[in-house]
Amino acid sequence: MLPHERRRPLHAPVIFAYNGGPGSASFWLHMGIMGPRRVVTPHVGQQAPPPYPLVDNGYTLLDIADVVMVDPIGTGFSRPAGDADGSDFWGMDEDASSLTQFIRRFLSENHRWNSPRYILGESYGTTRSVLLARHLQNANIDLNGIVLVSAVIDFNTLQFPPGSHIGFITTVPSFAVAAEYHDRLPGGRPDDLAAFMKEVEAWALTDYAQTLLAGTAVDPAQRARVLQQMHEYTGLNLEYLEKADLRVSAPEFEKELLRDEGLTLARLDTRFTGPTGDLLDTTPRHDAQSSAISSAYTSLFNTYVREELGYDGDREYWPSGMTRNWEREGGRRGPFGGSALNVGPDLAHAIERNPRLEVLLVNGIYDFATPYFPIVWSLEQLGLPPDLRDNITRADFAAGHMMYVEESLLPQWRETLEAFITRTAGGGLVP
Repeated sequence: MLPHERRRPLHAPVIFAYNGGPGSASFWLHMGIMGPRRVVTPHVGQQAPPPYPLVDNGYTLLDIADVVMVDPIGTGFSRPAGDADGSDFWGMDEDASSLTQFIRRFLSENHRWNSPRYILGESYGTTRSVLLARHLQNANIDLNGIVLVSAVIDFNTLQFPPGSHIGFITTVPSFAVAAEYHDRLPGGRPDDLAAFMKEVEAWALTDYAQTLLAGTAVDPAQRARVLQQMHEYTGLNLEYLEKADLRVSAPEFEKELLRDEGLTLARLDTRFTGPTGDLLDTTPRHDAQSSAISSAYTSLFNTYVREELGYDGDREYWPSGMTRNWEREGGRRGPFGGSALNVGPDLAHAIERNPRLEVLLVNGIYDFATPYFPIVWSLEQLGLPPDLRDNITRADFAAGHMMYVEESLLPQWRETLEAFITRTAGGGLVP
């Protein structure tokens, strides 16, 4: 497109968006909410078989911003060029470095250096966003905003190794939300779900945390009280909780809550259920939400890009990349092994270096892949001064990991992101 043919001024916002990093292509966000066309997945449960409906997206942000969907190297159509090897890009810092180069090139080639700039990542793509923000700052490219969708910045909160407690503590509120949805709370459904969530969060950080941290030195009466309360909050029976020593991982909960019905909860959205299979298994073998929608998204992206956009190449689109060896520089491990990665200090540094940088956290309360409370807790550990803590805002959705797959929530998505971009796209120097 030539400069005089542009439909919006050169200072219109630009959003660089991508799905999970490492390993996932970005067709989920593209076809779910960000692009001009979208997949229709209107209900919780298995979608009908093909042909799948592809419709105009009335909730896209394209009327207020330019959206650049990024498939990092090793995903989608992106492949290493020349003599480069994929492993040159498949590390946490290497990934951020290659995306920094891409963004620099895009800004130059499209004359967009003075446009408001945003990055929007989902799932492990939020980890990428934090590191990318620092890399961009080192290249003198400040951002207006970061949108963290279903976020994780400290992988300690998603793991349940022996002797570690934070994963158990921060995930319990999600157990309570899932039990409430499936009507498994012994006391029945609360009148106010938001107030109930806050109650469980406070209990998890106090009575429950103190009991776990005390270990075998815990007072028996306190342990008995916590055991009973955990039963009330999670719907798991007392015998199971006793055998688990009050420590239940997310996969174990997914398998256990509806075991008596022969059903397993989905990790991506615990409202979805699927046949449990082997009743003696302790963890799920598949994800019912992923199984319900993946064929529709894969089929319609390929239909859209080949039939409507006219892609005539023979290269296959990789929904998931063949990526390996994801670590930080200096040997710190990424999300797939070794000691857990924590990029919280990187986010704190990015905000301190750019006090006008704002962060929008978008949570799905039924998400077990990146549960809502671990990221809320992680953001409270950044050590930001009070005035900078206000740079982070939070929006909760009654949804799972991919809140845009539910048609009824699309207006909330549009309103939330439009308000964020409108508020943060202005200029001006820090006083």
